[in-house]
Amino acid sequence: MTPNMIEIEKLNLTFGHGPQANHVLRDVSFAVKDGESFGLVGESGSGKTTVLRCLAGQYTHWSGEMRIDGKALEHKLDRARCRHVQMVFQDPYGSLHPRHTVETALTEPMAIHGIGERQERIGSILAKVGLNDSYRFRYPHQLSGGQRQRVAIARALILEPRILLLDEPTSALDVSVQAEILNLLADLRQRDGLTYLLVTHDLGVVAHLCDRVAVMQQGEILETLATSDLAGSSPKNAYTRMLVDASREYSRKQEIPETVLLA
Repeated sequence: MTPNMIEIEKLNLTFGHGPQANHVLRDVSFAVKDGESFGLVGESGSGKTTVLRCLAGQYTHWSGEMRIDGKALEHKLDRARCRHVQMVFQDPYGSLHPRHTVETALTEPMAIHGIGERQERIGSILAKVGLNDSYRFRYPHQLSGGQRQRVAIARALILEPRILLLDEPTSALDVSVQAEILNLLADLRQRDGLTYLLVTHDLGVVAHLCDRVAVMQQGEILETLATSDLAGSSPKNAYTRMLVDASREYSRKQEIPETVLLA
């Protein structure tokens, strides 16, 4: 039986106090197996990205339990978690420093963690994400959107983590390059045995990249099911069925075959 790489039990998070308190996560519980790609879908404000930020250590005032590879996470972020868990953000231009070259962006995490052989590692990781060595000297404004996201993925992988947290990794990209990035992520996962936790609005992205998916609304998980069940009659929750129907309607408007969206 495959062990769980990520375990979350009764995760709660509230911003503010008293009558103004906003309870954004409500008893969120799910598990992701080692090597699995797990999706979180739902409308804006449902709490999807907030779960990622708790795992990444950006929010520390959560309650409940979170475990990575069986080890309970503390509320304070430590270096060990950074080595095991890295995040790829939605906007590759916003997540890369505009005055730092690609080489600087990739060197910084290695310097923080005291990792040697930096030049060799940079060349290797650039090749892994489909960029040649000349890209190390470029600035973000000299790259296309797809190239910037490849650099962002390379930066996340430079510490050799076991888990990638993917926050809408293709939504800021042109449609023409979205499939390239999704295929790259699928190849990296298969090659390196990575575990993915993916946040997206797009059920087509879930169908392409994920094994299972949890549907969130107003800070709660409504339903968890296999991705293959999205296309059938398996969704039990009315909100899940609404998301699937909305995706099918969008597919028809864009004249995209439904089998591509929910294959």
